[in-house]
Amino acid sequence: MSLQQIGRGGTSKVYKVLSQEGKILALKKIDINGSDKTAFQGYINEINLLNHLKNNSRIIQLMDSEINRDTNSIYMVMECGEIDLARLLQKEGNKISISSIKMYWEQMLKAVHAIHEENIIHSDLKPANFLLVGGALKLIDFGIAKAIPNDTTNIHRETQTGTVNYMSPESISDFNADVDSDQRPDFKISRASDVWSLGCILYQMVYGKPPFFRENTIFKKFKAIVNIKYQIAFSSDRNQFRLESSQNQSSSSSNSNENNGTYNINDFVSSPLIEVMKLCLQREPKKRPTIPQLLQQAFIHAPQVSYNLVYNIVDEMLNYCNKKDDVGKISQVLYEQILKQGSF
Repeated sequence: MSLQQIGRGGTSKVYKVLSQEGKILALKKIDINGSDKTAFQGYINEINLLNHLKNNSRIIQLMDSEINRDTNSIYMVMECGEIDLARLLQKEGNKISISSIKMYWEQMLKAVHAIHEENIIHSDLKPANFLLVGGALKLIDFGIAKAIPNDTTNIHRETQTGTVNYMSPESISDFNADVDSDQRPDFKISRASDVWSLGCILYQMVYGKPPFFRENTIFKKFKAIVNIKYQIAFSSDRNQFRLESSQNQSSSSSNSNENNGTYNINDFVSSPLIEVMKLCLQREPKKRPTIPQLLQQAFIHAPQVSYNLVYNIVDEMLNYCNKKDDVGKISQVLYEQILKQGSF
């Protein structure tokens, strides 16, 4: 029984449905009328990969599928999620906490590691392709994912694939191509390409924008991504890049936000977190860490220090010394130093 439409794409619609057992599932209906061979093969590829990844708790589960030639449609019955990461980030904005980012980051890493262990490269990792199911992120949309042959670490494509804000340099430019040659470009995609995309998603979770947000056209983004001289901006202040894009707003509203007298511990980015982003966003694929290496990074494993704990310690010290200094300001400075040193 169909309950409601919950999503749609270019040729597909997704409905929330109720199974005979009373379980809420998602039904994806794809219209293949007029689809070219490549698009159709993409749908079949997704079904095959999801069947291969059945019973993996970090991947969206495909319950059933059918190709109906009478209606020129493909039907896929899958788990139903609450919200994808793209909508969550849009909804939460800069309110998403560092601790939540850490939790989601670890879940994303483990989901991508699960497909890499099966020699599968996703090739289109982006916030919209991580879905919250029962409070945990699961990986979805395997339309352009590819299996890696057992005897190699790369797959070869003749065309660019992916979503520009999250595409790796090697998926955009054939670095070995002869400009004057008539030979088709050869884009070498590897597990490291997925790591780049993960780094872009992490950057967006932290700063509210993908790494190349300053480039306002697709062509400029492509050029910036492949340009080794283009420096990606990082900051220990999560709000710095948001403030850049809000310069056109009235100064009165901006000042009221900046000077409201509150201290938000989630406004600061620790050194380990910045280090993780920098490691993922290296243009040379071989220099990027593997997923298991990222799972061992300090950002995930460093102990979390509470701002309230720092405040209470400072307060007790000042009382002991009979000092009347501003407890809040001293606690803020000390806490920021702790963040920068990587204890969070």
